[in-house]
Amino acid sequence: MKISTKGRYAVRLMIDLAEHNHGEYIPLMDIAKRQEISEKYLESIVSVLSKSNLLISLRGKGGGYKLARNPEDYTVGSILRLTEGSLAPVSCLEGEVNDCTRACHCRTLPMWEGFNKLINDYFDGITIADLVSSSDYSNDYII
Repeated sequence: MKISTKGRYAVRLMIDLAEHNHGEYIPLMDIAKRQEISEKYLESIVSVLSKSNLLISLRGKGGGYKLARNPEDYTVGSILRLTEGSLAPVSCLEGEVNDCTRACHCRTLPMWEGFNKLINDYFDGITIADLVSSSDYSNDYII
């Protein structure tokens, strides 16, 4: 499993919005500059996040984006699943039902299911608020 730039940038975008949350809309251009990410690329990310009601957008003068909820209400897992589609380490676990013909006698399936649970539990246990308040990410989220 490899998290794409879209997923990583979506998390950075949400952190930036939380850090600069003063009740006003934040122009995408400002976020792009601070995060050193193309504004065009961020447009595609905010589109996904806005359609899923994670962000509120306002067009025109004084417009931009802001979080729809408090930073502690957003998990990294929910953001990554929106942008990545699935965090499953193997294709047979991507859907709600495992359609693999070998699933009933697959010796490795329990291992993959356990790993999938670890991944999802880990990312669902980290909120945007956690990342904003953490000064040393590398040590705070080690299992």
